[in-house]
Amino acid sequence: MRIKRSVSRFFAVLVVPAITVAVVTYFGAYAIWGNRGVLALEDTQAQLGVRQQQLSELQASRQRLEHRIALMEKNDPDLVEELARTQLMDGAPNQVALPRH
Repeated sequence: MRIKRSVSRFFAVLVVPAITVAVVTYFGAYAIWGNRGVLALEDTQAQLGVRQQQLSELQASRQRLEHRIALMEKNDPDLVEELARTQLMDGAPNQVALPRH
């Protein structure tokens, strides 16, 4: 009887630490190899760099377009001439118009 009690007590004492180790191991592994773990951080930072570059290019493009729109609203004669030459491929005599791509 005494051996049976000591064996059952031994396993009862080890159950809580074993469960604790299992839970800590699970969350620790997820913190390193999980979707949002340490190893995924590098990929996320690389994607962030690419997205920031795209954002800055789009913002520059938007500023250029806003500037052209402001010039159109003011009826800028140089812009009107530029648009006419670009759209109509027409120029003054002895001038050659080349399309911009």
